[in-house]
Amino acid sequence: MDFAEALALFEQLSKTRQRDLLEDVLESSVRYARIRTDRYLADLDRRREMDESRTRAHNALIDAFNILGRNMKKQGEDASWWEQLGQNRQRIGDFACYIHCILGLKAA
Repeated sequence: MDFAEALALFEQLSKTRQRDLLEDVLESSVRYARIRTDRYLADLDRRREMDESRTRAHNALIDAFNILGRNMKKQGEDASWWEQLGQNRQRIGDFACYIHCILGLKAA
């Protein structure tokens, strides 16, 4: 995934009327991206300590995306972003990091 694709997916999912579920996705993305960055900066022992919480955050992130995607489909909204994102854990985690970046840039 590159920035252009991530931005396109972000713009698509942001059109949802499911505002509470979108907020869950955004918060989960920021939380996961922060943990992933902290893990990158940590030494090996600290990384091992962080693994369980990182996995839990990643699972919660995936759940948030799936809940939003399913609800958008159920409400007749365009959820093609969800299908394009897919279910690959690495790709979903990368997208969360892009979301964190996009939100930071929008806040400037």
